[in-house]
Amino acid sequence: MKKTKEPLRIVHYGAPCLRRAAAKIGKVTPALKALAKEMDALMRAVNGVGLAATQVGIEQQIAVIDVGEGPIVLVNPRIVKSEGEEVLVEGCLSLPGLYGEVTRAAKVTVAATDLSGKSIKIDGEGMLARALQHEIDHLRGKLFIDRVDESSLHWLIRPKQAAEGGGEEEPEALCQPTSLQDALKVFLARQNS
Repeated sequence: MKKTKEPLRIVHYGAPCLRRAAAKIGKVTPALKALAKEMDALMRAVNGVGLAATQVGIEQQIAVIDVGEGPIVLVNPRIVKSEGEEVLVEGCLSLPGLYGEVTRAAKVTVAATDLSGKSIKIDGEGMLARALQHEIDHLRGKLFIDRVDESSLHWLIRPKQAAEGGGEEEPEALCQPTSLQDALKVFLARQNS
């Protein structure tokens, strides 16, 4: 009997693969293209703007990004130029609900390989620059909490809609300040349960 492949799932803080540098990819294969397609579908299903292979337990240098300008797939990406500085709030699919201010370059140029095996360069600023840096960090075993201003860390709590289908607006999300140590305890407890 043929074994069916399990669907990709996002791993959360505490998974060892999130802290290891991903291996460089030698060649673009049909399997890699299929992985990119599956990663893109998962990213969209969870309303993400980027997803690195390490976030689905695959330690290879591939990431998908879409900040509203169409999907970008990057194989073996690296930042070759950066300029300026910008502080914005970030979150991460591998640390769901946790947010904080992160300082990153305002503009970056990234060199990578695309799914046709060609070398590409992408210039990004604003949200694209931030997403590129965030996903490349993942492929290097780094998380946004390694760069966060710890005093800005908070949980974003989204209350459920009061009445289902009642036409009422959903209440605004609440911010609950937290320390890095307390937040990580929450993720480790979830990992162990």
